[in-house]
Amino acid sequence: MHKGFVLWFTGLSGAGKSTLADALVLEFRQRGYKVELLDGDEVRTNLSKGLGFSKEDRDTNIRRIGYVARLLARNGAIAITAAISPYTAIRDENRAATLADGAGFIEVYAEASLDALVARDVKGLYKKALAGEIAYFTGVSDPYEAPENPEIRCKTDTDTPEQSVAQILAYLTANGWIG
Repeated sequence: MHKGFVLWFTGLSGAGKSTLADALVLEFRQRGYKVELLDGDEVRTNLSKGLGFSKEDRDTNIRRIGYVARLLARNGAIAITAAISPYTAIRDENRAATLADGAGFIEVYAEASLDALVARDVKGLYKKALAGEIAYFTGVSDPYEAPENPEIRCKTDTDTPEQSVAQILAYLTANGWIG
C-alpha cells in the first residue's frame, strides 16, 4: 500500500538521478505500486519539444514536469521526476502546488562533486563546458541552486546506487509513504 506522492530528484548532469529513479521504479513495480517516471530527457523530447535552455524555457520545462507529476500523485500514483531542475524557486513552486493538491512532495538531492562528475562523464560534456565549448551548461556556465533542506540527500559520488536506494526506501517507509 502507498499514498500518492512526488519523488522529485534534483542534481547536476551525471549525478545519478536517472540511475536511482530507474531502480526505484523497478522496486515499486515489484511491490505492485502504481508508479510513473518523468525523465528530464524524455520530457524534453515529448512534452517540451521546441524549448531551449534559456532560464524561461528551463522554468517552463520544470513547471510542465511538475504539473504532470502532481496530476499523477493526486490520483494515487508515485510520480518520480528525474530532471536537473536547477532553480530553487521553481522546485518550491512545484512543491507548493503538489501539497495544495493534497499529495506528498519529497525532494531527493543527488549530490556529487564536480570532480566526480567530470571523472564519470562518458560523453565529455563537462570537459567541453569547462573549456568554454558548451554555453549554458548547468553547474559550469549556468547556475545550479542546490537544495538547502531536501528531505533526502544522496551522496552519489561516495555511496553506491544500492546504498542510495536503500536510504530513499528507508525514508519513505519511516514517513509512511510506502508500506
